[in-house]
Amino acid sequence: MPRLKLTIAYVGTHYHGWQIQALADKEDPPTVQAFVEAAGARVAGRKTHVQCAGRTDTGVHADAQVAHCDIPEDRANVRWQLALNTLLPRDIRILDARIVPDDFHACFSVKRKIYTYSLWLDHLCTPPKLYPFVWACGPLDMDRFDEAARLLEGEHDFAALQNAGTPHKSTVRTLYSITRTPRRTAEAALPAGCRLVDIRFEGNGFLKQMVRNLVGLMTACGKGKFDPADIPALLESGDRRRAPFTAPPQGLTMTKIWYEGEPMPEGWEIHD
Repeated sequence: MPRLKLTIAYVGTHYHGWQIQALADKEDPPTVQAFVEAAGARVAGRKTHVQCAGRTDTGVHADAQVAHCDIPEDRANVRWQLALNTLLPRDIRILDARIVPDDFHACFSVKRKIYTYSLWLDHLCTPPKLYPFVWACGPLDMDRFDEAARLLEGEHDFAALQNAGTPHKSTVRTLYSITRTPRRTAEAALPAGCRLVDIRFEGNGFLKQMVRNLVGLMTACGKGKFDPADIPALLESGDRRRAPFTAPPQGLTMTKIWYEGEPMPEGWEIHD
């Protein structure tokens, strides 16, 4: 059967994450996967399983989640983007739909990912239109915050920043870069009056809730609750109990995913 690759954007506010959650004693909660599979089944004329690149948690968003599914031969020429968007809720959109080689796998073929986490540096008042998309963490010492980011870049065993629930053969991952917008300048860590900061994490893979744990750690450093100098020892310990809290989900967005053979997206850094 032809394999269909989907690029999907969604606002995660009203969904219990990506993955379908079958509950025995009550109605299944709404998930992104459930809506996409239901729409896919109507267009395909049969039950369709949709495999994503990486599961997102309740309240987490996506600018470019990638998924694949196998479709009947006689549906290969359907205008899938239009058909699915006609059936899906407005806060889930198919950005692209195309036939790909049979060996493409949305999860196992991934070479690198980018996540973005948005911080609002004022805990007294958050603009309502930003509220579903930021964590109002309050003021931070950006010198300590940036030092934490520097120490977390590179290849490390991130077991201490992995939450329980999804075991992996290895907890070693490479963070190619942690960058933020606005960037530091020679004059100041942040522009005067800046309250919105976006943190971009580019890596070859991420453990369960790893990005939110990275943000929790960096923010704890920025608040003076954790010393950046202790980060190497924390990583060496592999002990999740020694790390600070997990940042809330609403500030996190799955931003971009890259596969071998695809052109490097504009704005991405190239790492050997």
